[in-house]
Amino acid sequence: MSEACYRMTNALGRAALRVLGIDTHTSGAEHLPTSGPVLMAATHVSYPDFLFLEKAAIERERYVRFMCRHDVWDVPGVRAAMDRMKHVPVDREAPAGAYLRARRLLHEGEAVCVFPEAGVSYSYTVRSLMRGVASLARETGAPVLPVALWGSQRIWSVGMPDDLGRPPRPSLARGRRVDVALGEPVTVAPGDDLTEWTRDLGRRMTSLLEGLQGLPHHRQRPGERATWHPAHLGGAAPSRREAEELDSVPRSAVPPTWGPLPLP
Repeated sequence: MSEACYRMTNALGRAALRVLGIDTHTSGAEHLPTSGPVLMAATHVSYPDFLFLEKAAIERERYVRFMCRHDVWDVPGVRAAMDRMKHVPVDREAPAGAYLRARRLLHEGEAVCVFPEAGVSYSYTVRSLMRGVASLARETGAPVLPVALWGSQRIWSVGMPDDLGRPPRPSLARGRRVDVALGEPVTVAPGDDLTEWTRDLGRRMTSLLEGLQGLPHHRQRPGERATWHPAHLGGAAPSRREAEELDSVPRSAVPPTWGPLPLP
């Protein structure tokens, strides 16, 4: 039942991508095992990131169980589908239930995707990270795949309100390119310090993300005011310091000691 629902949802997602002419490219797919437990730790740059992450995973015939904001389950008609696809609702005020559910899925051999930034980064850099990935990996022995994606922020993401106070709206422009990069798997040893391990994860995610941001087809045109590109790479998105006032980050998150990295 769950896989049938997932296949139908994937079909709808692929149809939407075709209608918009979105070109999705994946690198490092071979790092995702075709079976067994695995944690995907992904950057978060747009609301529809899950579409592109699942499209990358389906190349390895994996159905990913996403850890998502719990209020998604409040949307009419969505709760049953999310439950059937075994996604995990995360309530920041009471995260223990999500942790236990994700742990059970990993013990069952599932692929679970976590957004350890706990939200979309306004600066399009890897912001503070939660220790939950490290804790789950240490407890279950599941390998962790750092993942980055770029290009989806031009479709629908966070940003400053317009002159009428409205938040950014989805873009229906055709022909966007989205890149997904899966890094080499890493593990958490029983004696590893979770904070230090999380800092290393931040460095790995930053390296993957900036590798994509530096690709020629993702750079802004000369003279273009690119609000969708990070400030330290010449874009007009909020800087990391400016984004601190915009990002909603849990107090327990590990603050960044990684990036931004200068382009060569």
